[in-house]
Parts: sequence; C-alpha cells; structure tokens
Amino acid sequence: MDKGATFRKLHEKIFIIPNPWDIGTAKFLANAGFPALATTSAGYAFSRGKADGAIPFDERIAHAREIVEATALPVSADLENGRGDSPESAAETIVAAEAVGLAGCSIEDSTGDPAKPIYDFSLAVERVAAAVEAKRKLGRDFVFTARAENFLWGRPDLDDTIRRLQAFEEAGADVLYAPGLSDIETVRKVCSAVSRPVNVLAVPGFSLDALREAGAIRISLGSKLSTAAFGAVRRATQEMLATGSFEFARDAMPFADLQKLFGAKA
Repeated sequence: MDKGATFRKLHEKIFIIPNPWDIGTAKFLANAGFPALATTSAGYAFSRGKADGAIPFDERIAHAREIVEATALPVSADLENGRGDSPESAAETIVAAEAVGLAGCSIEDSTGDPAKPIYDFSLAVERVAAAVEAKRKLGRDFVFTARAENFLWGRPDLDDTIRRLQAFEEAGADVLYAPGLSDIETVRKVCSAVSRPVNVLAVPGFSLDALREAGAIRISLGSKLSTAAFGAVRRATQEMLATGSFEFARDAMPFADLQKLFGAKA
C-alpha cells in the first residue's frame, strides 16, 4: 500500500487528523477510527520534559519513525523548520522524512529565533521550492505541507500570510497551512485565496460543519490533545492537594479497556 497516495486521496473531502505524541496515543487514535495521524512537535517535546522547539531534528525524525511503525495509518510529521535554514536543508528534510516511512510532512516559515521569528519572504519561498523539488524525486507519493506561521508569532498580518501561501502554492506545495487562525471568516478568506487543500488548526468555537462551509479540507489538533491530557493531570493534582479526594479517577479510562487495546492476553 502506498501510504502517500492513500493520504493524498483523503484530501478530496474534509477530515480530522489528530496528533498523537507517543506510541500509546498513536495506537489509541488509530483504534478510534481516524483515517490518518500527524505528529505534534510541541506534544512530543512536552512528553520529554522540554519546551516546543527544543527537540533536535534527528530526534524528531526518530520519533516520527516510532509513530509510523505504531500503526498502519498514513502519518504526516510536524518537522518545524526542518533540518536547517537553507533551501538545501529543506530538501534534506523531505528525504529524511520519506526514509522513515512518512506519508507527508510539514515545514514552517518560522525560524525558531524569537528575535526574527519569520523567514524573509524570498527565502521562505525558496525553501518550499527546494522541498517540492526533493519531493518530486522520491520514488513514491508524498504529501508536502507548507506552513505560514505569522499568526503564531504575534504577526497577525493576513495579507502577508495569504501572499506567502499563494507563493507556496505556486512553488508546488500540496497542502497549505496557516496555524493560529481564530475565526471562521479568516479561514474562509484564506481558503478562497488558494486552490490547494488548506489545513486548519482546530480551536474552541470551530465546528467541522463551519470549517467545511469555509472551504477547509484537513483539520488538525496540533498540541491540543497533549495539553488536554496535561490539563486532566493538573485538575487531578489540584483536587488531591486541595481536598485530599480522588474523584478525578471517575473520569479515567478503565484500566481493562487500555489493557485490551494494547494487546493484553485474556
């Protein structure tokens, strides 16, 4: 089975792609019935006790391999800004991603440097073009997503974001993604400005029906499942320390269900 081709076909209509952060959550989400998975750089970093952006590239690739090997589903990887800043490093990122069996990956136009968080427009486009050229040389289908990160870095410039996405489309990106959009009307403007599938980061207030009407195709969760899990642990911790009670355990997934999911013998 060509997972890249399977993954590409999913983009013919709207779908949700959740983001596991380890092998257990990957198996859990695959068992739930989702058609594909995507890694989360932040969720994985938090699970390792590190901040988002603090995981070296080679470790991110090794983590992506773990998720690929955990299920039969197509997996796309959040590879942040890739192996480095240059167009050549963007191309190397695609080759490394394909080598571990990923069906696709995303590369950002953010630098990882808070002092200058977004690559200059021309370099950002050159990086996408190099990634696309590398993708075309692969021996199988591979879905490449180009990300415009303005809204995540305190630069809510919609015109520049659309200009970048349009340039990424022209350079050959398969999917376009501007994380951080917070209202449906902005999502609609982005989707109407390009012709390739648009990935949208889900936020409270969005619904699948509203996103479908706005033109979105792929809906990802980013770090939201992992932060929800940490939220549950925080609530449990606060309850125990404040009241000495353990009512939080009533909402826990039954131990026997997890045992069965992860293959315990009856």
